[in-house]
Amino acid sequence: MEEKPIEVDVQTVKQLLDSGEIVLIDCRETDEFETAKIDGSVLLPMSQWMDTTDQLAEFADRHIVVHCHHGGRSLRVTNWLRQNGHPTAQNMTGGIDAWSQLVDPAVPRY
Repeated sequence: MEEKPIEVDVQTVKQLLDSGEIVLIDCRETDEFETAKIDGSVLLPMSQWMDTTDQLAEFADRHIVVHCHHGGRSLRVTNWLRQNGHPTAQNMTGGIDAWSQLVDPAVPRY
């Protein structure tokens, strides 16, 4: 797999998601996901990350992009993924807040 920068902007994520090229993982908590979510994203809360090994195995051959509210938690998760078998994992810069502002204003901001 080709090396990818650790950060990816929301517009690029939108294109990749629309084309089916990525798995978009939302590492926020369930209540945040229920408040605002990106269609097609998979909820794997950071607080339960160590319990997600089986789910992550499903994505072994996929390009993973992780997002949270603003990009801090997802960057930590992305670094963990890169160190644990997903070297091309990327963090969505600005999180769902940037998505709401730049891609889909129908996604609520909080």
